[in-house]
Amino acid sequence: MAGALGVGLLSLALSGCFYANTSQAPIATTYPYSEQQRMQAAHHWEILARHEASQILQRERVRFRDLHIKNPHPDGYIPYSGGEFDRGFRTFLTSELVTRGANVTTAAGANSVDVIVDVEIVEHRDRGFIRPPTGAFTALTAGIAVATIPINHWAEPALGLIPAGIAADVFSGSWTYTGNEEIIITTQVVDGDRILYSSSNIYYINGGDRRQYAPQRVHYPDPAIPLTDTW
Repeated sequence: MAGALGVGLLSLALSGCFYANTSQAPIATTYPYSEQQRMQAAHHWEILARHEASQILQRERVRFRDLHIKNPHPDGYIPYSGGEFDRGFRTFLTSELVTRGANVTTAAGANSVDVIVDVEIVEHRDRGFIRPPTGAFTALTAGIAVATIPINHWAEPALGLIPAGIAADVFSGSWTYTGNEEIIITTQVVDGDRILYSSSNIYYINGGDRRQYAPQRVHYPDPAIPLTDTW
């Protein structure tokens, strides 16, 4: 009885100390676990175009309108200016909409609405610690534990690495590094000053692929200045 009373008083005292503590700034915490895909193949552009075409044609206000996929560069592209995603995604989106029976036009008309695609690059310059993928520590420790078994039971200790390799093959297919480069891809259907449809998706990208999405934000080195003789 006395022991239970002591535990209760101790719990009450600790809870009082907890609420008495204060902080001059909010304590940093994390968001719930979530996943975000990495876009690093033209096939991924096709998958996104398929998704957007399906979503666009589900909107009653858009379904029976003529769709004009607007070219952000009406005067054409500068040779080797980049922006492969812009050209590729609009091509995929056109194909997906036509396949689904949509009325896609090459020029704006009286019954048409504009389909606009916008890409925003996000570059993180000072990220803190990022937790490894779920299961990383489990797979690693399991591999280490299994690798010690053959020392006593198997003739060849190196065979102990086989279970660890299997575990790596099972888990590593869904792992990729987080990186500091992200893109926000927004697809909108616009009728004059009215937005009839809007969808935004976020992906990680490889740092070297920035030119595919935002060539205007890639800095190229200045061309070398040829040396000439002064005498």
